[in-house]
Amino acid sequence: MSAQMSAEDIADVMAKPYARQLVESQIPARIAYTGLDGDPRVVPVGYDWDGTHIRFASVMGSAKNDALRSNPQVAITIDTEGYPPKVLLLRGTAQVEIVDGVPDLYVRASTRRLPADQRQSWEEGVRALFDQMAVITITPTWVRLIDFESTLPKAVEDLVGSRR
Repeated sequence: MSAQMSAEDIADVMAKPYARQLVESQIPARIAYTGLDGDPRVVPVGYDWDGTHIRFASVMGSAKNDALRSNPQVAITIDTEGYPPKVLLLRGTAQVEIVDGVPDLYVRASTRRLPADQRQSWEEGVRALFDQMAVITITPTWVRLIDFESTLPKAVEDLVGSRR
């Protein structure tokens, strides 16, 4: 079992400017979980950060819905492509809830990547298509921000420390 952080420590990391930039960006979160067959999976998702949880909606029948009910442990990364990279790493537990219709969080999470002139027609199409969706709420139990300015990957920190 990996070490867990206090809610205060998690909030402190998530309040850092780079962490806020990452969760407010158009970059999808990549969610890693274990499939029902025991094999690892990683999927990009549009998400919503409410200050405490990462939430996203999933289509009914999606394999991740049943897998997350069976094993709710997840790892998440939200990162940049530029150099130096900025990386937000999270671990946590997922809760799956079935809701009627299309949740507003799905619309918010999805349309922030769409051009403004396409949002209304996209939303109308989605609301007409889905009768139910799964809302997946991730409660972080551990977070780390790597910005290559004030924080480095642990192995690099250890190496730098050993050279001093």
